[in-house]
Amino acid sequence: MQETILLVGHGSRHAPGNEEITAFAQRWQRQMPEWHIEVCFIELAEVLLDEGLEKAAKQAERVIVVPLILNAAGHVKAEIPEYIAAARRQYPQTEFIYMPPLGACDAIFSILKRRLQQAMRDLDHPDPTRTGVILLGRGSSDPMANGDVAKIARWLQESTEHRHMIDIAFTGITYPRLETVVQQQVRLGMMQLIILPYYLFTGVLIERIQRQVQHLKQQYPQIRFSCGDYFGFEDEIFMLVSQRVTQADTPEHHMPCDGCPHKAASDHTHHHDHHHSHHQH
Repeated sequence: MQETILLVGHGSRHAPGNEEITAFAQRWQRQMPEWHIEVCFIELAEVLLDEGLEKAAKQAERVIVVPLILNAAGHVKAEIPEYIAAARRQYPQTEFIYMPPLGACDAIFSILKRRLQQAMRDLDHPDPTRTGVILLGRGSSDPMANGDVAKIARWLQESTEHRHMIDIAFTGITYPRLETVVQQQVRLGMMQLIILPYYLFTGVLIERIQRQVQHLKQQYPQIRFSCGDYFGFEDEIFMLVSQRVTQADTPEHHMPCDGCPHKAASDHTHHHDHHHSHHQH
């Protein structure tokens, strides 16, 4: 059976961010030469979702849609399913399988633990009880997506000696923001601060974070700062997307939208209405 894996990136106004996702897809294709991997974006890029789905449907009997996205927020829960529903109606001969985003999982946790250890080395192994750690997420209007950041922060706290000094902050949409959390940590007597971006690839926001850290260094000259890198090309990310593809044959691993009761009708009519409410999300 002809099969296409459609990797869906978020898309960025910052061209290097989109180029990194394309480079990621190319590297993944080299790792998995027996697969046929295509890439498209939700917004702000060359090949958007509708075009990506159309191209994949024309060349394959089965399309596995894999979001290269950390958390399940609006794009993952509403936008991608709507485009897939439209593609199902347009290409009834093609099977579309929608896999979950990467999520807050052991693989992401292991990257962050490594980033934290690296930052501690960069700071010459200071006392962890005087070293604050801030996990910096993108920020979403979806509280469950923000909750994933909080969950990983809790895992870090329980697996390190930083104890009560692991906080979360967000770049936008929700609060607290980085500056506020840094202020709190300084007030608590932290002498070093480690900022760990909870991001997959570079983009406008990664550049903003770098500028913010420069400002904070000037604001708090007595504090030593270390800012980690985004996750991008770590082995665990390739492992996660490959795992999504191998799980495509087991429906319990699909996104809930792909297994909702309303889909039974859509399998016959190829009309998947996403205006019903999804309490299981």
